[in-house]
Amino acid sequence: MLIRVDPARSTPLADQIAACIRRGIADGSVRGGERLPGARDLAASLQVSIHTVLAGYQSLRDEGLIELRRGRGATVRDGVLPGRAAVVELTKELVLAARRIDLDDEEIVELVRAATTSTG
Repeated sequence: MLIRVDPARSTPLADQIAACIRRGIADGSVRGGERLPGARDLAASLQVSIHTVLAGYQSLRDEGLIELRRGRGATVRDGVLPGRAAVVELTKELVLAARRIDLDDEEIVELVRAATTSTG
């Protein structure tokens, strides 16, 4: 799996790391049970702080996509469907787009509910 970051982008580096892994899960190039690169190794290869890598990993853990175990590293959770990772990525894009036009959380939720109702 190739993880790249671009410090020139406005997206925080931790979010870029998480997005690369999320896309890998979504496209099937990263599968359940697969170990992710160690935080120290990944930080060194990307020339970022270990805290940046850990923040990206923690986001993925909070989304239910990976497990973090002290001393054992990060692994993609077994049973995580690639589609879930794709939906998480799309949701993040939706929120960013909504923020750009100054929609608040309640308005975003209303849009999602309306879409749920209209798609059956």
